Amino acid sequence: MAADRGLDALSYIEREGSLGRVPAVFRPVVAAARDRVLDVFGGRLDSAYLYGSIPRGTARVGRSDLDLLLVLREEPTEADRADARTLDEALDKEFAQIDGAGTLVAGRAQVLSDLERHDLGWFVACLCTPLLGEDLAEELPRYRPDTLLARETNGELALLLPRWRERIAEVTAVAGADGPQEAALRPLVRHMSRHLVRTGFTLVMPRWNGWTSDLAEMAGVFAAYYPERDHPRRAAQLREAAVLGREPVGDRAVLRSYVDDLGPWLAEEYARVHGVKAPRP
Repeated sequence: MAADRGLDALSYIEREGSLGRVPAVFRPVVAAARDRVLDVFGGRLDSAYLYGSIPRGTARVGRSDLDLLLVLREEPTEADRADARTLDEALDKEFAQIDGAGTLVAGRAQVLSDLERHDLGWFVACLCTPLLGEDLAEELPRYRPDTLLARETNGELALLLPRWRERIAEVTAVAGADGPQEAALRPLVRHMSRHLVRTGFTLVMPRWNGWTSDLAEMAGVFAAYYPERDHPRRAAQLREAAVLGREPVGDRAVLRSYVDDLGPWLAEEYARVHGVKAPRP
């Protein structure tokens, strides 16, 4: 299998990213994040990981965000999540190199559970770079780009769309009352754009038989299997979403098109091809 499809010689997905790939300009941010995670979570912390463009070495100064996953020894509480949000806000305020920070918090038992084996477990094993503590990838299997992985990683879009609509309404109402909407909506455009592109890619991932985290490449792979002549507009919509995932604009019309058009079509097609993700508690 060609190395540019993200697989090793046995056709398993290779782990992406490493601390060695972190660009020099972002190393102070990563060092501060590591120290503060230890200060805040201390003995509760089992493992900490980087993910996203910074450990892949593709981050852009002032445009990319810092992404962290914290795995606690016990299931996280609301206080733990609040601490993570406070950490994010402090890092974003202090370091101009990043455009926001986002920290996910999970429990060790959840990461290693059978239910999360092909979702959160795969995420840790293949998309996360160890930063602190034990690397739980050693207790997880190897993964292939098959339909089981596709279903369990991105087969929940139909459930997400109502939440997205609520979030758009909430942010629009607050921004309309308290400040410019464009700045408030931009993070939603970035998040939803990325999610839709990744969903479109994993829809066709088993046929392509490979893995990539590059949004433009994801959209291009999708277009190869859903050409314009058979599915008008869909390839173009994914390509535009890939652009907005990197260069977001706070446009409510874009968000409405996601939740009223592209998202529902993609959710229906995904369920038809791969089925629906196993229900979570």
